[in-house]
Amino acid sequence: MALADGGREVHVVEVNDDEEAADEISPLLVVEAADKPTKMTIFSVSYPKKRPPRVRSVPLFETVFTRCIVLLILSLIWLRRTGHPLSVPTNLRNILALRSLTGFTSLLSFIYSVQNLPLSYAVLLNFATPIIALIGAKIVLHEKLALSDFGGIGCSFMGLLFIFQPLLTKGGGSTEIGQISAIFAGRTHIYPILVGVLSTVLGGVSYCLIRAGAKASDQPVYTVFSFGVLACPLSAACTFAFQGFVLPNPFTFLLMIVLGVLAFFAEMFMARGLQLEKIGKVTNVLYIKVFLSQVWSMTFLGTTLSANILIGCFLILVSVCSTIYLGPERENE
Repeated sequence: MALADGGREVHVVEVNDDEEAADEISPLLVVEAADKPTKMTIFSVSYPKKRPPRVRSVPLFETVFTRCIVLLILSLIWLRRTGHPLSVPTNLRNILALRSLTGFTSLLSFIYSVQNLPLSYAVLLNFATPIIALIGAKIVLHEKLALSDFGGIGCSFMGLLFIFQPLLTKGGGSTEIGQISAIFAGRTHIYPILVGVLSTVLGGVSYCLIRAGAKASDQPVYTVFSFGVLACPLSAACTFAFQGFVLPNPFTFLLMIVLGVLAFFAEMFMARGLQLEKIGKVTNVLYIKVFLSQVWSMTFLGTTLSANILIGCFLILVSVCSTIYLGPERENE
């Protein structure tokens, strides 16, 4: 499991068991590999699909719980090694508590939308989080935003739409004509869509709170530590209440630990980035995940290169590179 809490990714790993077939791991952003064997990448989420018997996936909340445990342990070690107190500074407690609550609620909402909506729609809603964060930075944090901030995120999101256009016109991967209208018109999908929108809004608010907390402290690891403190008991309760516990085999457990470690460093770099730079620039760089996932899919999964994917990747790459090139010093000039 690996996700930033605003823009968070959910990974499911499988273990052998004598139970019934369960979820399959699938690439998050592969557009044209539906007719090929599904493989696992670090950009993966779970969706229902038939598998051979005697295979059972590790419950989603269990991977979330494992990730939160790793985040908490590593943040404790980090604070001890750097000589900082383990208790969160008084001036940060309210901000970080609210940040942890919004981040975890956003994560749960994203999981629900992935399980109840076509994958392409759930991911599109999730990647609208930087737009909400940019608006929140202007309204709540009163940041001075340049035209390049709006243009950068707009260009990246346009690239995302180009990449997903084949799936959107087919109704999230279905070949049935009219599937899109059925998805948004059907009563059964209204609630998951609203939950997905809630996840996007809370994710944007979470980014704003991360920036506020990181700027108020010289140690951004407190944002990761506070999230682990709140999310560990909540994710454990969700695991036993909704899905049950599955004992993973050693390899699966090791993989979950590795993903948790990667998630810790991703959270740390995100908090440090939001401490140093404006939200618009930091969140725009997150779209590079889409570009990298497409490169991974074409290189290792044999995804066919199409004009839509090429244009979308080009727009994202240009936008992210422009954001990196137009640093604060150059902007001040």
